[in-house]
Amino acid sequence: MDTGQDKDAGGLERRPTSKDVARLAGVSHTAVSFVFNGRAEGNLSAATQERIREAARQLGYRPNPMARGLRRRRSAVIGLVTDHIASSPFAGALLRGAMETAWDREHLVVTVDSTGDPDKESAAVTELLDRRVDGIIYAAMTLRRAALPKGLDRTVAVLANCLPSEGDWASVIPAERAGGRAAARLLLEAGHRRIALVGGLDDIASAERLRGFRDALRGAEMRARQDWIVRSGGEISAGYRGALTVLDGVPAAERPTGIVCYNDRVAAGVLHAATRLGIEVPGDLSVVGYDDQEHMAQFLSPRLTTVALPHRAMGERAAQLLLDALADGVAPPAEVIRLNCPVVGRDSVGPPPSL
Repeated sequence: MDTGQDKDAGGLERRPTSKDVARLAGVSHTAVSFVFNGRAEGNLSAATQERIREAARQLGYRPNPMARGLRRRRSAVIGLVTDHIASSPFAGALLRGAMETAWDREHLVVTVDSTGDPDKESAAVTELLDRRVDGIIYAAMTLRRAALPKGLDRTVAVLANCLPSEGDWASVIPAERAGGRAAARLLLEAGHRRIALVGGLDDIASAERLRGFRDALRGAEMRARQDWIVRSGGEISAGYRGALTVLDGVPAAERPTGIVCYNDRVAAGVLHAATRLGIEVPGDLSVVGYDDQEHMAQFLSPRLTTVALPHRAMGERAAQLLLDALADGVAPPAEVIRLNCPVVGRDSVGPPPSL
């Protein structure tokens, strides 16, 4: 079948154009423009629209977003400025969510990693604005209050995984308090009543997860024991030290039967401590992580039950908010959107031991 595609002087197939689509579909060039510029309804029949789309599929035609952007005084490019893309295990998911959402809406994403340097962040924003990006997502790799880069207020912007240290901005963050409740409820629903919390930092996530942990225990008419809340840090060694604090030398009838961990790295340390002490997981002790860290949680022994951080969903939602605002010609609502942190059930939670 002749698709109507020509070849250039070198004999290579050139990129198909809207005129090629019109020729193959047997319609005017204007009709093709109507379909790909969102003006087909009321101007073209459904059958004609489908014929044009089928011709585009056969040719592999994709509208040129740059050309359309120039007509609309837009670049069809958004910027993503972040603090630590290279060093975070979660960066890829957030970036994929933003980039694929933008691609589906015919935008590209240009990313800049500032390595946490405020001057680099401000310079990055200036450079992106000079290159006429349509808007900017500012993303942090850990939930925090951020001093935003200079110049960000000169464009349409959305924050991902952070809150502004001042002012009101559209922000997409995890529902950390609800996640803390979910982690504790996993143990409560399995029958545990002696539950500890290990790990944590002086940050928003730690505070919110602890609030959720306390919420869940109160809902079960229980109170958290202060000596079973061990703020030991966020690394494997912190989990190991924290677990020894509540388990080592404590009679089995008096120690926790379940531990909620600040993150999966802390949970790995708890599992290591349990092995050293001869405590079986989940036979003697159930353990819940947090993050669902790629290449870690599902490869621990036993495989770790955890609460996932919605990094991909944050990237998707931030891009949606930004692109919707650009399409509507208004700033995104200055509100905080909290996304669900789903439970990922594996093998580290079981019923409490019968003593």
